[in-house]
This record gives sequence, structure tokens and C-alpha cells, in this order.
Amino acid sequence: MDEVLPVGKLPVEMLAELLAGAPLHDPRVLLGPGVGLDCAVLDLGATLLVFKSDPITFATEEIGWYAVHVNANDIATTGADPRWFMMTLLLPEGTATMGQVEQIGQQIFQACREIGADVIGGHTEITYGLQRPIVIGTLIGEVARERLVTPQGAAPGNRLILTKGVPVEATAILAREFADRLVPVLSPAELDQARAFLHDPGLSVLRDARVALQAGRVTAMHDPTEGGLASALWELAMACACSFTIDLDAVAVPPLSRRICQVFDLDPLASIASGALLLTAPPEHSLPIRRALESEGIPCAEIGWVEEGPPAVWSTHPDGKQAMPRPAQDEIARLFAA
Repeated sequence: MDEVLPVGKLPVEMLAELLAGAPLHDPRVLLGPGVGLDCAVLDLGATLLVFKSDPITFATEEIGWYAVHVNANDIATTGADPRWFMMTLLLPEGTATMGQVEQIGQQIFQACREIGADVIGGHTEITYGLQRPIVIGTLIGEVARERLVTPQGAAPGNRLILTKGVPVEATAILAREFADRLVPVLSPAELDQARAFLHDPGLSVLRDARVALQAGRVTAMHDPTEGGLASALWELAMACACSFTIDLDAVAVPPLSRRICQVFDLDPLASIASGALLLTAPPEHSLPIRRALESEGIPCAEIGWVEEGPPAVWSTHPDGKQAMPRPAQDEIARLFAA
């Protein structure tokens, strides 16, 4: 009997095995499917096209805005500018209304205006069996060949830098989707602040990436989504075939985020964390990049370093390094599954 899979991303081993059989023959594909490789890159000459596709399945409020910015974040990690957006909008039968369609559509249009992208097509339908709206976005960006950044670029000796802190996205989702469970422990002002994490400190890392790239040499970037920072570290380590060592004390977790995670008994380092940008840079570029980010009002910290060795993630400890486990499932996925 086949094993029933849990809510969330496919297990890494299963995904790697699946992708190993994907047809890939066109030499213009510079970056294809792989664990930790969130974008595809096509070689069109002087300009490279970068492709990203991602659904929004946990959030319902501002779902259209979400879809654009989550896809734009991965485009930003390649150094590319987002240009063209396509959407697939699936609405549940029996509850979908014209007002809902208009609202989600305007959210998408507004978000595309914010990032400078055009909406060029997609698909909409009322779908049998759905309980909540789902938006699936595909975003295409472009980047000059010499400016392309991929997750494979991190190298031994590089420093790991994290912007803003974690988990920005989980904080907003929990406050918006499970507010009734937070009312007894948060004041109305705190609950409003948590809901506003979507915009402040914000889900987008476009500006984070652009500031970092202008300030110094960035060797790799990654957007921590499902599985949070812990999964992002593992994915990046696997993509570049290196070992990472992390100082957990250097990882910023906003006090409000920590309190909310405690209410639900969630690990903040393994909870969906868009809004933070994880990047690597040579040691001599780390400080200029951090100074540039801070000068733009983007908090950041150096949280670890890259070493030679098989893909692994370690945390510093008084008695030596300890293995940092790879999450089997995003922490908030457990709440939705329940």
C-alpha cells in the first residue's frame, strides 16, 4: 500500500528521485530542476530568462498580492528583474463570487505594478472539491548573463547573511488565519502588528537582493519558504554541495514572532519564512553588504559560514558542532493538516 504523504512539500529524497527522470535536452537550459534550485534559467544570448512558478496554499487574505511577491522573491535571488506574470486562479464551487474574483484580480494587478511586471495571461476557473481559493503564479524575469546568481555559487569560506529575521511569513499567516487562538494572549494592537508583518517588515526581498548585489559580490541567494530557515539552509547546502555552520544566537527572531510560535508550539526556524533573504558572500564583501543593507533600513546579520564537506548543516555549540536536522514538514503545515 502506498504511503500517504503529509501536507507540504514532497520529501527531499522523493523529489530528487522524481526530478532525476525529467527530460532535459535543450542546451539553452542553463539551470534546470533540482533540490534547492527554485528557478529555471534559459540562455537567450546576451539576456537570460529566469522562470519561477509557485502556488499560494496556506494564506487566503491578500492571496493575489501574496502570489506575485512570493514568486518575485525567487526571481530576485537570481539577480533578475521580474518582468511578466501569469496566474492560475482556482476558486471553490459553491462559494466563489464575482466580488471575490475582482478582489483577487486587483490584488494581483497592484502587486505587479509594485514590482514593475506585466500580467500577460493565465487561467481562471471554479474548481470541484476545493475548500479555499488557490492562486498559482508563474513569473518570468530577465538578467544580464554576467549578473546571474545561482544557489550553486556558494563556496567554502563564504559568509552566510540573513536579512530581517524569521519567520516573517508565518507570523502574518498565523495572525490572519488563526486569529481566534491568539486573541487570548495578544492585545488587539499586537495582533494587528502581527497581521501587518505581511508589509512591515514585509514579505518582499526584492529590495534586499538589489541592495546586496550593488554593495558587494554575492555568490548565492535563497528565499526561505516552506520549512523556514532550517530547510533553506539545507536546500542551499545541497545546491552548492558544501557544509554550513550556523550560529543560532545570531539568527534574529522578532519577539512577537517568538511569542506567536510559542502559542502554537512551533519552531520559528522551521516555519515558513518568506521576507528574509539568505545570501552568501566572500568574507571581504560581507561587511560592505551588511552596512549597505543596514543603511537602507534592512536589518541583517552574519549567521554562519560555508565549509568544504558533504551537504550538511551544523550549529555551533560549547561542546562542538551539532547537526541541525532538516525539517520533514513545515511547522504551520501541521496546523493546516489538523
